[in-house]
Amino acid sequence: MRQQEWKTETAGNARAPKVVNLEAVEGIEEKRWLTPDAELNRVLGGGIVAGSLVLVGGEPGIGKSTLFLQNALSLSNIKTLYISGEESEQQIKMRADRLRIRNDQFYLLTETSTQVIFQEIKKLEPQLVIIDSIQTLQSPLIESAPGSVSQIRETTAEMQRFAKETNTPVFLIGHITKDGVIAGPKILEHMVDTVLQFEGDQHYAYRILRTIKNRFGSTSELGIYEMTGQGLRQVSNPSEILISQREDMLSGVAIAATIEGLRPMLVEVQALVTQSVYGTPQRTATGFDLRRLQLLLAVLEKRGGFHFGVKDVFLNIAGGLRVEDPSIDLAVLCALLSSYEDAGIPHKYCFAGEVGLSGEVRAVNRIEQRIAEAEKLGFEKIFISKYHKKGLDFSKFNIEVVPLGRVEEVYRLLF
Repeated sequence: MRQQEWKTETAGNARAPKVVNLEAVEGIEEKRWLTPDAELNRVLGGGIVAGSLVLVGGEPGIGKSTLFLQNALSLSNIKTLYISGEESEQQIKMRADRLRIRNDQFYLLTETSTQVIFQEIKKLEPQLVIIDSIQTLQSPLIESAPGSVSQIRETTAEMQRFAKETNTPVFLIGHITKDGVIAGPKILEHMVDTVLQFEGDQHYAYRILRTIKNRFGSTSELGIYEMTGQGLRQVSNPSEILISQREDMLSGVAIAATIEGLRPMLVEVQALVTQSVYGTPQRTATGFDLRRLQLLLAVLEKRGGFHFGVKDVFLNIAGGLRVEDPSIDLAVLCALLSSYEDAGIPHKYCFAGEVGLSGEVRAVNRIEQRIAEAEKLGFEKIFISKYHKKGLDFSKFNIEVVPLGRVEEVYRLLF
């Protein structure tokens, strides 16, 4: 089937382009489908938008195919077409049997030619299309191998025209290069409406679905899943899995109250400070920006007089999570001081504050949500910036709120 056929079918609705005043344009509400997966709904901005084109990237074996097979099977009232260019029908059937979800409206097609795919789409008229993966598709209009730049660009363009002209949402699963970016030209990410990244450490059970681009919602949202034998389980309260259940007061551990998108989370920061045996001290950070760590060490050296210049420093965010929220600074700083002094921080204390270059503890956004999350999980004290005092009523919280102005105050209070 030629790519122009979709246009001929909708030609009756076409109108000649003309200049219009923005005030004269009538706004329409986006039609969204809520899936049974609350995490996917969150990262998409509130559900699947009709006619949207969504690109999902992730490393091999991370669980991309499982996630979208599971979600497609869960949509029992939506006619779904799952197009696979990498696996046979039997392989997909085996995975579906493991998931233990039955759906009479779910259809499979193992094909790579877009010409054949559009012929089958025209016969079936699905309400949702999932393609695994876009790098395996081949258009007869381009004479090059599947996976080449020109093929990826052309096949994505054909899927984009189909999605917009038939108002059918399309999910494209994409490969990741060794550099961690989606394979193909960068224009691929510009063509689609939403780009999602499915990531996680192979050695951890937890997976994170992160929004990179979204024309229909926030780009700061993330969904958290746990990989099990029966597929991916939604993690509705990530704070409980990101904090280890420990009884002893170990040194080098601090809890940070952070926010990802609209979701408050408590994460565990682990630090190890030890005497350097080499000429140049080592600085290693997992899940945290290494340059930010070096900045905080410089603040402690200059403002606090601590000699980290002769120490090896190792920092880790527990659970395989990567945190970019600056409010984690205070917890990182406290974990470093705890390991430096070899003195534990009570495990019912948590921290939320950004640290400036002059050693001041700066205010962070949405502090009330952070305090409420800490209170919900049974914490006794939360250390925040004193600049939150204006307009914030601490008396409504059952948790003790400790306002701080400078890093020296943190040291005096804890050690």
